[in-house]
Amino acid sequence: MNSRPTSFDELDRKILTALMANARTSFAEIGTAVGLSSTAVKRRVDRLRETGVITGFTATVKPSALGWSTEAYVEVYCEGAAPPRRLAEVVRNHPEITAAMTVTGGADALLHVRARDVDHFEEVLERIRVEPFIRKTISVMVLSHLLPESPEAGANQPAPTEPAQDAADMRRPA
Repeated sequence: MNSRPTSFDELDRKILTALMANARTSFAEIGTAVGLSSTAVKRRVDRLRETGVITGFTATVKPSALGWSTEAYVEVYCEGAAPPRRLAEVVRNHPEITAAMTVTGGADALLHVRARDVDHFEEVLERIRVEPFIRKTISVMVLSHLLPESPEAGANQPAPTEPAQDAADMRRPA
């Protein structure tokens, strides 16, 4: 895949808009909407994929259907300057973290966390806090999504499997 910037025209923008609205739309349907043959649409989509404009296709799933009923954003404050690469290593070890980014302001990073319930969220937070370079966290629980059609309202990964849940329960005192 090529990472250099690529130029694209108004037809490419229309194709992208159609795919972003529904990635399952056929090339023929898109072609009819934008005035191209399905073959021409496919060639353009292939080019947009090769140049890195289109990075993939995905399904948006209702989080509760996957076992995620609790959602929060966690600000992470580090001791000293924790390099983004180290933060990335840490967040990859937690399947409940669905997005993570370094940010400006007081916090060093912002994590989007999904969990089965509040107890599970607390366990995830405890696992994050044991990292030696993490000084503190501030959590904000999500009550509702004001834009339910946004990607943030959906999920792109399943809840942890039952064995991981059992292991977490074994660590929790009775």
